This record gives sequence, structure tokens and C-alpha cells, in this order.
Amino acid sequence: MAEWDAERYHRVSNPQLEWGRRVLRRLAPQPGERILDIGCGTGRLTAELVSALGEGTVVAVDRSETMLREASAQAANPPGPHKLSNGELSEGSAVDPPPVRVCFVRADGASLPFVDAFDAVLSTATFHWILDHTQLFASIYRALAPGGRLVAQCGGGANLGRLLDRAGALASLPALSRHFRGWRGPWEFADVPTTIERLDQAGFTAIDVFLEPAPATFDDRASFREFVACVCLKDHLLRIPASDRASFLDRLADQAEADSPPFTLDYWRLNLAGTKPAGIEQAA
Repeated sequence: MAEWDAERYHRVSNPQLEWGRRVLRRLAPQPGERILDIGCGTGRLTAELVSALGEGTVVAVDRSETMLREASAQAANPPGPHKLSNGELSEGSAVDPPPVRVCFVRADGASLPFVDAFDAVLSTATFHWILDHTQLFASIYRALAPGGRLVAQCGGGANLGRLLDRAGALASLPALSRHFRGWRGPWEFADVPTTIERLDQAGFTAIDVFLEPAPATFDDRASFREFVACVCLKDHLLRIPASDRASFLDRLADQAEADSPPFTLDYWRLNLAGTKPAGIEQAA
């Protein structure tokens, strides 16, 4: 998988932040808990997790060096409290830094270096970037303390099907096809039954998995094009000669402009939760 343009991602990733806030509400962190944030990216949701937790420990991991550098920089210069649509401060927000220990660690979610260490694992918009979900869930199960819970969300099912079909059609044209020969993409968009089975095999109980549509509509052609280039098709673009990348994005933007509503990405979110049974401990 290609490295991220983290500064750019931090600026355009509003859809991911909004999805993450819903996951954070479902997690309902409790003061004093030890929480692992898998795929923290540039730390936008991590900051809100810290505020919601109030006190405790947050370990934020990502396998991208550029993301972690940006997250560390953002954490060193935190923004003001998050405001709700009515102008009020969000619950748990504070001007002063909360008494939460936070550290950023470079790690792969499928091979976490932790054993029985966390009361909860949070993740959003990350698991679909990890191809081996069987190994991923086993790694998370091992990292959780007995009684710990997993609450996460990622792309699943028909996620971005329209965009990826269009990108695939362009990639199959004679001018580009040789650059994509044998390439399947960097994602695993799992379905509900498969995810339930994988969580069960890992040992989780109280499993809850469901898919929901989450279309993301952009204000204009420029914002749609930038988001697609930075987030959705960044790995496609690296396979395309630099001289052809602009026309590739332009043709996708032309098609999206004709959609109703225009400039809308057909996102689907796979929501998942599970609990590691109490009394289950593992050797390091």
C-alpha cells in the first residue's frame, strides 16, 4: 500500500471523522479505561476519544509513518473544543488538556505487539486496508484484556462499488491496462456473514455486525477530485504514469457530475462489535 499524504488527508477526511464519531458514541468510553485506537490516521478522532475518556490511557497505532508524524504534530498543537451544530461545546470537550496518557505507536493491526493490555479497541475506516481479517481479529483478541470490547467500523460489502467499477473500466483501456495486470487492489470489503464467522473464530462473544449506506457528497468538482485522489484511488494513481493521472481523475469527475446527486461517493460502512470473554487470559 502506498504511503499517505497525511497533511492533505487531515484536511479532507471529514467523512471519516463523522463516521468515527458514531463509532465513538457506540464505544461509550469510561474514565480510567485503557483504549487502543487502531488506524488512528492523523489523530482527529483520537483527540475526541481523549476528550470523551477524561482520564485513562489511549494508545493510537497506525502503520503509516506519515500519518503518525502528522498525528503527533496535531496532538502537540490541539485545536479548541469541538462545537456542536448549535454552537455549544461537545460533551467532554475542554480547553485544558485532559488527564489522559496518550502515545502513538507504529504497528500493523494484524500483528499488534500487545497481550491482554486494553479494556477496549476502537477503529474506524481502517480494517478494509488490512487484507487478512482472520489474522486481524486474532491480533485484536490477543491485545484485549479479559472482558474487553471491540467497537469498529470499516468499508464493507459494495463499498465504493460505483467508483471502483468506473476506475476499473478506465484501467482496462489499452493505454493503462498493462499497469494494472494482476492487481486486485489494497482492500478487503467483507460482508456481514463472513465477518461474524471470523469474529467467532477469533473467540469473540456478543458479536454484532451490520452494514449501512453512508454516501458522501462533495460540494464541487474540485473537492470531489481531491478526495478521490488522496483517499480512494491513491494506490491506483501510483500505478498510472504521471502524465495520465489528471485525465484519469477528470474522467471520473465527469461521470460523478452526471450522478444524482452529483459528486457523491457510494460508501457502505461495516459496523462490528464483540467482546473477549471475562476470565480468558493469554500467555505473552
